[in-house]
Amino acid sequence: MRSAPGDDTARLAPLISAAFADRSRLADVEVQAAIAEAIALLDRGAIRVATPPSEPDGVWTVHPWVKEAILLYFATQRLETIEVGPFEYFDKIPLKRGWEAAGVRVVPPATARYGAYIESGAVLMPSYVNIGAWVGGGTMVDTWATVGSCAQIGRHVHLSGGVGIGGVLEPPGATPVIVEDGCFLGSRAIVVEGVHLEREVVLGANVTLTASTPIIDVTGPEPITHRGRVPARSVVVPGSRAKSFPSGEYQIACALIIGRRKQSTDQRTSLNEALRDFAVPV
Repeated sequence: MRSAPGDDTARLAPLISAAFADRSRLADVEVQAAIAEAIALLDRGAIRVATPPSEPDGVWTVHPWVKEAILLYFATQRLETIEVGPFEYFDKIPLKRGWEAAGVRVVPPATARYGAYIESGAVLMPSYVNIGAWVGGGTMVDTWATVGSCAQIGRHVHLSGGVGIGGVLEPPGATPVIVEDGCFLGSRAIVVEGVHLEREVVLGANVTLTASTPIIDVTGPEPITHRGRVPARSVVVPGSRAKSFPSGEYQIACALIIGRRKQSTDQRTSLNEALRDFAVPV
């Protein structure tokens, strides 16, 4: 009988955390087996780096021991040549396989590393998904988009061409980038440093969000500034604001929340209306 995720955590987490604190333990065969099992569980989606809340508007839970397992996996693997048809690679981490059985459409030369989980129904155009990432069903990872290590991408998300989702692997307790269900990220948008997009957010083309980027809601009589999190159903575009320096006043980058997707429409219609109503480029 296959063990439940809670059983795996109770059994594997102490071994892995102890080895992360004391690398001499990596010589232990039991520890090596625990690391390999943890990555296999990640690869098939049985465990995650971060899990969503069970209740609406709850808090995501980060599991540091899973990140520790990834870091120890890097430390224990050897570089080797990987041949894929006419292509040759030299790396420590093998590529994911078994796409047909997984129900995932993968367009050459899309690449996903072993230890990433891609749910059935997702589509990978020529793109890259790193170890520890979780990508939900119905999501499109479009051409030259990248999903960094440990990023959590929800279901029915569209990552447009060239979108950059940053990896957050260290420190192990740090929150990864989270993009919740139904979000749409326009071309060349960048989301890094553990920024959290709540459900059904729309980012216009070239929006860049870091942990310190001011995300300013300009829809009311007074601006409201967020950092590190975009509220659900927000429509966001690039912006700038004046800042004084000793040599004068200059414009620095920010992001502007200019509206909300309508509650009365389904996701596809809502997205189209958001792009039309607010003239958001994608």
